[in-house]
Amino acid sequence: MQQLNPCCVDMVVTSPPYDALRDYKGKPSFNLHDTGEQLHRVLKDGGIAVVVIQDQTKDFGKSLTSFRMCLDWCDSFGFKLFECLIYKKNGAEGAWWNQRFRVDHEYMFVFLKGDRPQYFDKDGVRIKSKHSGVIRTGTTRLTDGSLVPSKPMLINDKKCPGTIWEYAGAGDGSAQKHEHPAPFPDKIPYDFIRCFCPPGGVVLDPFMGSGTTAIAAKAAKRHFIGFDIAQEYVDLANRRLMEDMPMYHNKVREWEAKLPPAFDISVLMKEL
Repeated sequence: MQQLNPCCVDMVVTSPPYDALRDYKGKPSFNLHDTGEQLHRVLKDGGIAVVVIQDQTKDFGKSLTSFRMCLDWCDSFGFKLFECLIYKKNGAEGAWWNQRFRVDHEYMFVFLKGDRPQYFDKDGVRIKSKHSGVIRTGTTRLTDGSLVPSKPMLINDKKCPGTIWEYAGAGDGSAQKHEHPAPFPDKIPYDFIRCFCPPGGVVLDPFMGSGTTAIAAKAAKRHFIGFDIAQEYVDLANRRLMEDMPMYHNKVREWEAKLPPAFDISVLMKEL
């Protein structure tokens, strides 16, 4: 990243190796502090850095790597924590340890450089409302604790996904993708890129691994920059960019087909 010009990247989506849990072939020697410093330098004002990370558990205690990183990046470089999202792994039910809980989530820290995001469009990540098109009377409590008087409200067809995002955590993507020991779900970078990177913008993943972020950026019609310390994974990512794109485009069509259609309020008004 030191070879990149300042303020040249619109957003970052990455998942760094943490707590030396897996073998990434290249025996990486890096620290998250230096990573954060370079990410802040290369991001444009209003740029977003999404970091997917968890903590090692050792001797019945968490390493706290994720939270230490978050505080350090905000205190040292001036990042804002735009949001802390939870990636809920919708995978196999294994790992029933008898002395701890099963870990079925990871943190997705969303860091902001500057005062506000340069681009934010969450329409593509909205989810279908359970009671779409229904009129209900309800009471809303505001942040200060006061109540808004009850009134009839139309339930929208789509709603914000909130801060817990569910993804299939096991076996998605091609067999090539799983040649890497720690790939993340295909849809994670696609959702974030659509949400925070302007069309035609540049997405960076400094821990590119199997190339999932690059493929997502290409499918979303954005540019990408990616690095990896192991030549084996660089070759894997380039191979996937050539061979896995048709499969990924089919996935994108499936994802978009599942998005709730725009609700036509005129139909409801006629019924009323």
